[in-house]
Amino acid sequence: MSEAKITHAKPSDEQINEILDATADSFALQLRSPIMHAPSEQNLAYEEVTFPGLDGVPIEGWFIPADGSKKLIIANHPMGFSRAGIPTHLEPWRSIWSSSGNAFEVNFIPDYRILHDAGYNVLAYDLRNFGLSGAANGGIASSGIFESRDVLGSLRYVRDRRDTRDMTIGLFSRCLGCSSTFNAMTKDRRSFDGVRCLVGPQPVTMKIIMTRRLALSGIPADRIEDLEQRLVLRTSIGFGPRAPQEWAKHVCVPR
Repeated sequence: MSEAKITHAKPSDEQINEILDATADSFALQLRSPIMHAPSEQNLAYEEVTFPGLDGVPIEGWFIPADGSKKLIIANHPMGFSRAGIPTHLEPWRSIWSSSGNAFEVNFIPDYRILHDAGYNVLAYDLRNFGLSGAANGGIASSGIFESRDVLGSLRYVRDRRDTRDMTIGLFSRCLGCSSTFNAMTKDRRSFDGVRCLVGPQPVTMKIIMTRRLALSGIPADRIEDLEQRLVLRTSIGFGPRAPQEWAKHVCVPR
């Protein structure tokens, strides 16, 4: 008995243009992930906090204390997420992410429990245009360029708080959070003085990941230039300036 082959119809030019437009639109106006979980679910005491990004954008977050500890982790989340995670088991997030195999909920609260139990205070916050933090720069996602101002704001905030100013700082910066951290280092290296470590999973090069996403949709690789043109028209930022591998040359942690 021969094995049947499953083939997927290639999208028409009209469908391709619709996908390119929708993809570019997603950078121009971010879909916010709701705060669906709280540290209390893991029996963690916490404080709702707010502080300004470097340019004054209001940033919302949680401070999770670890009694007796002088160590602090600042958590910077990925694109599309909030400090709580992302509900990719629900629409419309499921449809957006399922093609890449991410159709399950991501909940960050257990991570904060692990850090707390290991003896770390935790500051987790929403980057601008995500979660409950303020809208800025027309709502666009800049792959770390503008979001870096929030990383710098978080460092300033913990150094201004009386109970955290003398703590040893580490950074847990994922994906967009990592790219934003790298970009922040190009702007103000001195803000990272005394930061002892950086864990930076999956800082992505936007052109590469977008090329892969188009391929999953059956769109030819040469249409990536059409996507970039749409991206520039909506955000003024093409793929070239969104290059974390260039910013990574300025990594200065530990210091």
